[in-house]
Amino acid sequence: MATRVFLSAGTEPSMRAIAREAGVGIATLYRHFPTRESLVDAVYRDQVVRLTSGAHALLGRMPPAAAMRRWMDLFGDWIAAKNGMLDTLLAMIEAGEIAHAHTRTELLTAITTILDAGRAAGDLRSDVTADDIAAALVGTFTVAPRPGHEAKAGRLLDLLMDGLRPAPGRP
Repeated sequence: MATRVFLSAGTEPSMRAIAREAGVGIATLYRHFPTRESLVDAVYRDQVVRLTSGAHALLGRMPPAAAMRRWMDLFGDWIAAKNGMLDTLLAMIEAGEIAHAHTRTELLTAITTILDAGRAAGDLRSDVTADDIAAALVGTFTVAPRPGHEAKAGRLLDLLMDGLRPAPGRP
């Protein structure tokens, strides 16, 4: 529930708004998450797990190129949720409470998992790296942030996917 509130918020929502959306009282929310930081940490870690485990789950259900495209949408949701908790996240990263470098490594590993499957299937180019895709995704969601620009982000992601597919004479 909190993830959905962070996703749709332009600025950090109040704990009261999160409790209301979850259908619980503010005391119940604070009983489970005594501080804003503990709630943000739980949502952030849940989203990272969804992205990292999502790579394998998607590959189990669809061809690698389709899995990559769907994973890009999940990444966009993660970015949007981060925007709704940005001030708290930045403070937590600065305080060393969240290891940003570790998260980056996990996400690059998830991208590599899909890329490797796509290369093996002949669905994705062999000369593209996980860093390339991560940079393209960050750029895409910088110019077409969610919420509000889903259609533009979708078009840009589709263009990116077109560039990731092998063409005759290209690896």
